[in-house]
Amino acid sequence: MQNKSFKVGILIAILAVPTFVFVFLKLFGQNYYTLPFLMPEIDESGQVVMKGKDTVFHQIPPYKLIDQQGNEFNSVDKKGKIYVADFFFTRCGTICPKLSNSLSRVQSIFSADTNVIIVSHSVDPSHDSASVLQQYAQKYDAKYGKWYFLTGEKKTIYNIAIKGYKLPVADASEYDNKIKSIDETFIHSEKLLLIDKEGYIRGIYDGTYSPDVERLIGEIKVLTEIYKSKK
Repeated sequence: MQNKSFKVGILIAILAVPTFVFVFLKLFGQNYYTLPFLMPEIDESGQVVMKGKDTVFHQIPPYKLIDQQGNEFNSVDKKGKIYVADFFFTRCGTICPKLSNSLSRVQSIFSADTNVIIVSHSVDPSHDSASVLQQYAQKYDAKYGKWYFLTGEKKTIYNIAIKGYKLPVADASEYDNKIKSIDETFIHSEKLLLIDKEGYIRGIYDGTYSPDVERLIGEIKVLTEIYKSKK
């Protein structure tokens, strides 16, 4: 009986440790949250641009496109939001469904957080009209105002991808007219980017790899806490 009581006591103590640590940190500790800035600016000579002793990091430039409801999407209006960005196209049968499933999970986790949004850019805008994007959004139960699907002029979107988000994108049919498969036509990245409220890139993740998606979710929470700590 005494041995059994001893084991029960140990179990209770073990279960109590996480609660004790949480309470201790909450009352007496100081939390330190950190998330790096990525993509330093590079000058014409290939050197990292500095401002005094500080590295100058790339910011996503402002742009305008059309969303799945046919409304203008102005990135300037989203300043002050944390967002996840990706590039896809609705006819894609390879990585795009995986990316969209991953982003659907992100949407679900942060459904109640109005400071977190998702922005998906189509690399096949001639096909992906607003109405086509709307149908695709419904397929993934995307909530308008939480998850935007964007289309517009092809040149503009490709420029945004390459110069803005620093991600590769290409239409292979422009170089090889023998290409027939739609999945071989549009070349784009499987990466998801975490962008902070000021437009800086804070994380890069493989949207087809579950552990990376979980890391993204965790780092969105970290970034949220960083902003809370600044208030």
